[in-house]
Amino acid sequence: MAELNREMIEILVRQIVTEKLNPAKHIDPSGIASVKLPLLEVSEEDRLDTGNPNDIVYTKDLFSLAESPRLGAGLMVMKDTTFDWKLDYDEIDYVISGQLDIHIDGRTVSAGPGELILIPKGSQIQFSVTGDARFIYVTYPADWQAQ
Repeated sequence: MAELNREMIEILVRQIVTEKLNPAKHIDPSGIASVKLPLLEVSEEDRLDTGNPNDIVYTKDLFSLAESPRLGAGLMVMKDTTFDWKLDYDEIDYVISGQLDIHIDGRTVSAGPGELILIPKGSQIQFSVTGDARFIYVTYPADWQAQ
């Protein structure tokens, strides 16, 4: 049996604590991670401040910067909301349910379940959802909020 050193013990403890606090996410000691999206829910602490308190928008990052320093990924949930946004990062949105509309320069790009949208860095857009929508965002760089 391999001898346990301090680093291995820390990795194992971190993995066990992460799994107990968040059963939807598993991180292998190699750094490979899986997320059970159907188990993830958003809460008021995940609410995105769009500048309008009536907007119903939630974002929940799926990985910390320590876990994924280059690519960001998260769950976004919206309900009957349209809001302005400027992207200082690249983003891909994969729609799980509902329909996501991106308004830009008087045009609309839409995606439904199983479809995705690429939004290049520098885009000045409106995110828009009628009804409910749930989608995954992937960003580069990972620290999209600091851009």
